[in-house]
Amino acid sequence: MARTITLIPGDGIGPEVTAAVVRILAATGFTPTWESFPAGAEAVTTHGTTLPQELLDSVIRNKTALKGPITTPIGKGFTSVNVGLRKALDLYANLRPVWNLPSVPSRYTGVDLVIVRENTEDLYADLEHVVVPGVVESLKIITAAASERIAEFAFEHARRHSRTRVTVVHKANIMKLGDGLFLESARKVAARYPDITFDDRIVDAACMHLVMHPEKLDVLLLPNLYGDIVSDLCAGLVGGLGVVPAANLGTGGVGVFEAVHGTAPDIAGQNVANPMALLLSAVLMLQHLKEDARAARIMTALRDVLASGHVTRDLGGMASTSSFADALCRVIEQG
Repeated sequence: MARTITLIPGDGIGPEVTAAVVRILAATGFTPTWESFPAGAEAVTTHGTTLPQELLDSVIRNKTALKGPITTPIGKGFTSVNVGLRKALDLYANLRPVWNLPSVPSRYTGVDLVIVRENTEDLYADLEHVVVPGVVESLKIITAAASERIAEFAFEHARRHSRTRVTVVHKANIMKLGDGLFLESARKVAARYPDITFDDRIVDAACMHLVMHPEKLDVLLLPNLYGDIVSDLCAGLVGGLGVVPAANLGTGGVGVFEAVHGTAPDIAGQNVANPMALLLSAVLMLQHLKEDARAARIMTALRDVLASGHVTRDLGGMASTSSFADALCRVIEQG
């Protein structure tokens, strides 16, 4: 089946890791037509906006995009392209599976978590203003519709993947209305899934439990801000943002699959960046497209290459971006 997929290489190390992943995908025989677009600072230069309409139209048309990291200025400059993309395409579910990979150094073993984050509202609604000089008000938006939608996504994901528990994470003891609505919405949905255990934890307690006994948790359901923070915390349990994938999913089968680490401008252009996070996100993309056999081939090859010690320097090895990709391609093609 001929496919066209939107490609957003990103900036910093983005183009390098994206090129490596496209090459690894091709080794499995997955060679779609790629429609490539800039975003962020580069797009401002070439298109006068951080999110060109042509890019959005491409994702809507193709329903699938693979996205490298994009810089978000801190405290000034343009707003987050990642947030803008999610809002423009109503990519309401952020899916972050977190598990231990063999030969990747980490503080824990036996971690196998799924983070489901509501992606469109909460404090990320971008509703803030100066009340008077020195006082800023930021509005936290929680709706029953969005909360029930993301809860249903979490329970459906759990059921499809034979997960046994969904834990909603909140701060409803303090934010009784906003987080209370998120919690009650999750409870309402949970009643329709009696085969799946449901419980809840206050976000600070959940963080403590994650760093003490992460193996005891399964699927975590969170509003936007807590989900952003906790998903990075969980990545730290298994080796960092360089070894975990992410997907942003919406209605009608639209999905943007991305590396969530930074753009690492200090090593950009040096051919030393680890492409594994974007590669694992591409595996999620293949599974989303029902290309399970190709996804499995990549995962088998990745485990073999990791076990061989031919890894990039962030994992303690000496491999370059391109030689790491070469090693994966050889194993895939030989298999």
